[in-house]
Amino acid sequence: MRGVCGSHRPRRPLRWAVTGAGAVIAAVVTVLALSGTPPFAASPDPGERSPKAAADPYAPAKALRPAIVGRKQWGADRRLLDQKPRYADSVHAVVIHHTGHLNDYDCAESPHYVRDMYEAHAVGKGWGDLGYNFLVDRCGTVFEGRLGGVGRAVVGAHTLGLNRGTTGIAVIGTFPEGVPVPKPLRESLAVLIAWKLGLTGIAPTARTQVVSTNSSTRFTEEGSVSVPAVLGHIDAYETNCPGEALVRLLPTLRKEAAQVQSKAKVLVKKDAGRAGTKKAKDRARRAPGSDARPAGTVPDA
Repeated sequence: MRGVCGSHRPRRPLRWAVTGAGAVIAAVVTVLALSGTPPFAASPDPGERSPKAAADPYAPAKALRPAIVGRKQWGADRRLLDQKPRYADSVHAVVIHHTGHLNDYDCAESPHYVRDMYEAHAVGKGWGDLGYNFLVDRCGTVFEGRLGGVGRAVVGAHTLGLNRGTTGIAVIGTFPEGVPVPKPLRESLAVLIAWKLGLTGIAPTARTQVVSTNSSTRFTEEGSVSVPAVLGHIDAYETNCPGEALVRLLPTLRKEAAQVQSKAKVLVKKDAGRAGTKKAKDRARRAPGSDARPAGTVPDA
């Protein structure tokens, strides 16, 4: 678990359709603008207002879930898997990595790289699975990493001493000082960070407490330590990962992820208000003495 950032040789591309950051953002806007209740929230009784769902503090985060290429889609070989998922109580911080690949790859090659890293981590390093929880390519496509459920607090193998209670996001590429970070990649990182931290109610610009489990890292003692909610691998361990370009981008990523969370809260609140108004009108139509016909199922219930 010491150094998951490394160099990898590019392979011959496959024909593969990827989903860019523009599609991720569009999906987020569509969900927030058109859905009366956020995805994954319990459906309320069509004839009753649901204050519990409206008051859910994590509803905006649930609505931010980005498009994610699952393990089956990128071709994870189950025969290589030798690790059962382990879980923390929740995700308290996000750790950013880079993978060491050349940056001029075609995004159709991204599944190749994910499969290569899966084999390298699961078999070569003996970790039984991918170390990272998520991977993002330069086109903004998000890939599921370690098995266990993208919405859960899966314990990865990406940052020595800080794997419990953190999510490891690896950027496919190499980002030393001066290397530009593509806009689609940056946008997808902001949404992914906003979603994962939002599920625990943590602001990306805040500091948070995580548990250090190894004293041979930058933390001299084991126990609870204070870290930024979004940090680089270099902040926890002696490494050059995720590269100076991504390290310099971290303050911007924190702000952009916080802005994504704030916009989601506003939109979900507006949608909840619209949903309540429609349900009130429907109940009025159904009230005794009303000569209006029943409206049927509430469209956004």
